[in-house]
Amino acid sequence: MTPHSSLLTPHAKIYVAGHRGLVGSAICRALEQAGCINILTRTHSELDLTDQAAVGDFFAEHRPEYVFLAAAKVGGIHANDSNPADFIRDNLLIQTNIIDSAYQNGTKKLLFLGSSCIYPKLCPQPMKEEYLLTGPLEPTNEWYAVAKIAGIKMCQAYRRQYGFNAISLMPTNLYGPGDNFDLENSHVLPALLRKFHEAQVKGHDTVEVWGTGEPKREFLHVSDMASACLFLMQNYDEPEIINVGSGQEVTIGRLAALVGEVVGFKGTVTFNSAMPDGTPRKFLDVSRLSSLGWKSRISLKDGIGDTYTWFLENAGQYRS
Repeated sequence: MTPHSSLLTPHAKIYVAGHRGLVGSAICRALEQAGCINILTRTHSELDLTDQAAVGDFFAEHRPEYVFLAAAKVGGIHANDSNPADFIRDNLLIQTNIIDSAYQNGTKKLLFLGSSCIYPKLCPQPMKEEYLLTGPLEPTNEWYAVAKIAGIKMCQAYRRQYGFNAISLMPTNLYGPGDNFDLENSHVLPALLRKFHEAQVKGHDTVEVWGTGEPKREFLHVSDMASACLFLMQNYDEPEIINVGSGQEVTIGRLAALVGEVVGFKGTVTFNSAMPDGTPRKFLDVSRLSSLGWKSRISLKDGIGDTYTWFLENAGQYRS
């Protein structure tokens, strides 16, 4: 996607909060590829986003025109369940400080990244944007989800009261270069990649996958996510949230087979049905996004291949 003539011009001052994360780093790459040369970033040691005064001073000094809010405290089910206070406190502080400081210092537009976990645990499938707040959340990560919902509502409130142009995106399951490959707390795709890789390296002839392999999931390569972020920053100005996904779903069994193909694993895959499957289906309705003219371009197999290449090139450095 090329930048719209009136937005994201080469010299526009753009702040990417969370630039070292999976999504933030991909947004930075996409901005650079689009010709943007005035990208502001700060590491946690340079700017603690939970510190209201420090964030206010940063915005007052640099006055970014556009803000991509990709910073968040994230973790798997165990981390969320074990540290609920940390997850709700830190995420509320980060997004509150950035959204308010952006408004106070003349930012033209802010893009807030939510999560598909904001939807009810027993949400009808595919999940439409209007299903937000129609039922109870998944208990294990409700603290994170509540913080994200507060961020959505804060963007809507600042738009309603102050006319501040803030939009909120809800991404599906993301993966790609820079992912977390820790077998204990990573998401299913990077965990499978590492599991198949280690089986291949050690010469094992079987790989065990938790569950029946029947649940369906949707995956979006992080480069596609970054493309959607730039596209929506330029082409979407509504208060309603907007889902970002691939529009395609795959069974865990088929995902495991694809990962095995990419890694070159020739053995057999077994499914441990004694382990939990999780939600049978988790699929975003992306018709609102599709109607604007954006769709994902990276196939799941190509995306897994790209991610595996990064994994191999960064062995010993990847988050684990």
